[in-house]
Amino acid sequence: MFFAACGEKNKAGGNEEGVIEFDTKGCDDKHPLYGLAPSSATLKFKKEKFIIEMSTMGMFNTTIIGDTKAKTVAQTVKFMDIKQACIENEKDIVADNSDYELKIEETKETKTIAKLKCYKLNVTMVKNPAIKFVAWYTKELGMEDCNFLNPYVAVKGVLMDYRVKKMGLEMHFVAKSYNSIEVPDKTFEVPASMKIVSKEEMAKFFANLQ
Repeated sequence: MFFAACGEKNKAGGNEEGVIEFDTKGCDDKHPLYGLAPSSATLKFKKEKFIIEMSTMGMFNTTIIGDTKAKTVAQTVKFMDIKQACIENEKDIVADNSDYELKIEETKETKTIAKLKCYKLNVTMVKNPAIKFVAWYTKELGMEDCNFLNPYVAVKGVLMDYRVKKMGLEMHFVAKSYNSIEVPDKTFEVPASMKIVSKEEMAKFFANLQ
C-alpha cells in the first residue's frame, strides 16, 4: 500500500492526529507507469483512520483511505472523466501484502527525519532475497499498531522512509515534514461522486494505462 497507516494504540505523549508530507518517486524508471508516479504525497491520520493523497501534474489523482478498526482500504482514482474507487477487505489486503512480503531486521541506528527521531530497519524481499533496502520509522508519534494494513505490520511505529508497491508500481516515500494539527472526520470518507468498482476493474484500469 502507499501508506504508513495509523492504528488505535498510542504511547504516552504520542499524537494520534496530524499530517505528514512526503517526497515520493518510482523505484523503477523502466516501469510503464513510472511517468504517472507522483513526486509528493500527503498523509493525514486520526486515530484508527488515515488517508494518503497523491497527484501527478494535477491530472492523475489517487488516494488511499484506510481504517484499521474496520480493516478496510479504499483506493480512489480521478483521471480525466474517470472517478472510481475500489474498497478492499481484510482478505484482499492480506493477499496484496503477501505479494510484497518483507523480512525486517530492527537496528539501534537512529537519525532525524522531519524533526522526529527515527530508527533504521534493514529490509529484505522474502520472494527475492537479492533485493535489500533500508527503511526508517519513528516511535515519537506513538501508534504502535500503525502498520496493521501494510507489509510492515511488525514495525511498531510510523514509517518515515520506506518502499511499497500498489497496482504493480513500487514507490519510495521519504517524510519531509510533520505537523500535529486537527484533521476533520469527513477527510476519511470516500467521496459520493466516486463509482465503486471491483478490485479486478481497478487493476484493469491501471493495466490499460501501461
